[in-house]
Amino acid sequence: MDGTGVAVGGLDLGATTLVALVVAGFAAGWIDAVVGGGGLVQLPALLLVPGITPIQALATNKLASIMGTSVSAATYYRRVGPDLRTAGPMALVACAGAFGGAALASQIPADLFTPIILTVLVGVAAYTWFRPSVGKSSELRWEGNGHRWAAAGIGLVIGVYDGLLGPGTGTFLVIALVSILGYAFLQASALAKITNLATNAGALIFFVPHGSVIWALGLCIGVANFCGAYLGARMAVAKGSGFVRVVFLVVVSALILRLAWQLVVR
Repeated sequence: MDGTGVAVGGLDLGATTLVALVVAGFAAGWIDAVVGGGGLVQLPALLLVPGITPIQALATNKLASIMGTSVSAATYYRRVGPDLRTAGPMALVACAGAFGGAALASQIPADLFTPIILTVLVGVAAYTWFRPSVGKSSELRWEGNGHRWAAAGIGLVIGVYDGLLGPGTGTFLVIALVSILGYAFLQASALAKITNLATNAGALIFFVPHGSVIWALGLCIGVANFCGAYLGARMAVAKGSGFVRVVFLVVVSALILRLAWQLVVR
């Protein structure tokens, strides 16, 4: 144990570990609010906690994350005004998908997904880098029910992924909304936050009755996540799609490196 021992949610943490988790929660909230992918920081930090199981880490991560996605979704809604006719169906289907994904979380090995996700991310990063005009303005590819069905399909697929694994969910939502539906990065982030709020809720609907959430630890990290998300959402809205695109490329690059490292060392 490092530093002075601190008992949180039945786990004996060192004071330094607890501070590191709070810092990770703040950073995750900021990243997630701007472009998604905060789980890249927060979930690995939780997995390093002595005595915590993978399912407890995943469930506790959802509790902390939903606090941040709540404030960022509200901020985007007030300042960007995303279309609720698209966000509503997408979020509802994503919530159901996340519940199903959470139910499968202990049965399907995550290693099966890593090579596929890595390949997709490399393609998306190259596409975004070499086409700087992508995501600068919204040029929707469908209208009416076709648009909403496409959004719901995206919500279902990524919702299942969020309940099953989680890290990078917001980033994948932004990728899909920009590349498939034709949204600008800022509008895509606004819709992604509403949908990500729903996926976090769907996963928690499964995890809470099963006793997987470590409440004291999740709430502690969640407060920091909330503060980071509030700051990140306001910065993204103020600076616009160009800023979001830059952060997007940085986060996607980090995700590619992390997944590639997992493949090398396993």
